Amino acid sequence: MAFQLIDLPFSRTTLGRFMSPETLDFHHGRHHRAYVDKVNKALGDDARGSLGDVIRGAKERGHTGLFNNAAQIWNHNFFWRCLAAPEGQRPLGKLADMIADEFGSIDQLLAKLKEEAVGHFSNGWAWLVLDRGKLAITSLHDADTPVVHDGMKPLLTLDVWEHAYYIDYRNERPKFAESVLGNIVNWEFVAQNLDGEGIGRADQEMEATELADA
Repeated sequence: MAFQLIDLPFSRTTLGRFMSPETLDFHHGRHHRAYVDKVNKALGDDARGSLGDVIRGAKERGHTGLFNNAAQIWNHNFFWRCLAAPEGQRPLGKLADMIADEFGSIDQLLAKLKEEAVGHFSNGWAWLVLDRGKLAITSLHDADTPVVHDGMKPLLTLDVWEHAYYIDYRNERPKFAESVLGNIVNWEFVAQNLDGEGIGRADQEMEATELADA
């Protein structure tokens, strides 16, 4: 049994100039894949269970290497689902109402989320979460993930590891954050996560692996 690299929920060209096919080839095809390969190697062929189980178990046992790689699989699974084609998507319905009530406008929300992403020192993730029924913005360092934080219900994330933006934006994290948040957020997915089930949407089960030919 092993984890598989999930397919991107869009084509390599869907995100246009805001995230190039080359970035996706490296970010998804190499970095994300490397986390999957390292977790499978650490667990061995007899492993069973879900990705969430592995993350929480590694955290409890203090197995830092396994936790970091497994958490990064989940973080990336969630991140890809937060993205969509640049077709003028905007929050609607309940999500739009909550943003207006708690931030004033979508532009003010995006400005605060960008500020969090840009101000986050070194590697990590900027998050829009549901906290006791209210929208909140926060960030987590390195591979840390909402999976191991009780009460943190993820709605939207932005990867601020350098490999997420260096090909397209070089070292300009502010431009990357503004471009992604302002143009290719999958607001339908964000709104779906208001039900508090976002963690499960990026989880995955191990799959049977074929034996190599003798």
